[in-house]
Amino acid sequence: MENKKASDTLIFCLGILLIAILIQILGVAKGDSLVFPSVIEILRSFFHLLCIPKTYNLIFTTLFHLFVSLIVSSLIGIFLGGLEGLFPFCRKVFTPLMIMLRSIPMIVLVVIIMVLTNYGRVPYIAASMILVPLISEATAEGFLRIDRELIDVYKLFTNFNIRVLFSVYLPLMAGYLKQAYVNAVGMGIKIIVTTEYLVQTKNSLGKAIYSSAYFNEYAEIYAYALIMILIVILLTKIPMLIMKKSLSK
Repeated sequence: MENKKASDTLIFCLGILLIAILIQILGVAKGDSLVFPSVIEILRSFFHLLCIPKTYNLIFTTLFHLFVSLIVSSLIGIFLGGLEGLFPFCRKVFTPLMIMLRSIPMIVLVVIIMVLTNYGRVPYIAASMILVPLISEATAEGFLRIDRELIDVYKLFTNFNIRVLFSVYLPLMAGYLKQAYVNAVGMGIKIIVTTEYLVQTKNSLGKAIYSSAYFNEYAEIYAYALIMILIVILLTKIPMLIMKKSLSK
């Protein structure tokens, strides 16, 4: 097990090295050190940003948008996915809606939302609408994959209710929901930062990236990208490690 963890860590580091090499190759090929700065410059900007208190205010704003969007999309997605999994009629009715939300270009969705509501709400609404199909489909798939014989045994003793949902169905669907959470965090960060960039949300990572692009601070842009990657890793890996340790006790 320890050897596998060391191997996975080494492979992950090699992946980071590959990204650095690609940036350098693009810089040499294009002959533009401004757009493709050296890895040293990017790392210098990265550590500089980590030492500035303002950076953590930007991260807090973006994370707040992400958490609210995850909560809203999870509540709606699990509810709709549960209906789809339990009732074939609902699955057929919701399928066109889910296809539309999954297929519509994000920029189009953001523009429509900007027209309909206050700019401050755009990151929440846009991210929630895009994440709902992801969580809904995972929930529905989880319902459909549950062993029917096991469910029939539970039905002999009780009808479907909230207690049965949380004590029986959701634990059996944990694998699907876990993967949906990991995907939702990664996708959610990208959506949130993009919408913050478009609507110029104050004190956010998206606004900071816009300012860096405006002043041609490309090393900072790559540094913010590293911060976003770090956030996704922390939000996906640490909860999973805590869950594994709690289950192994």
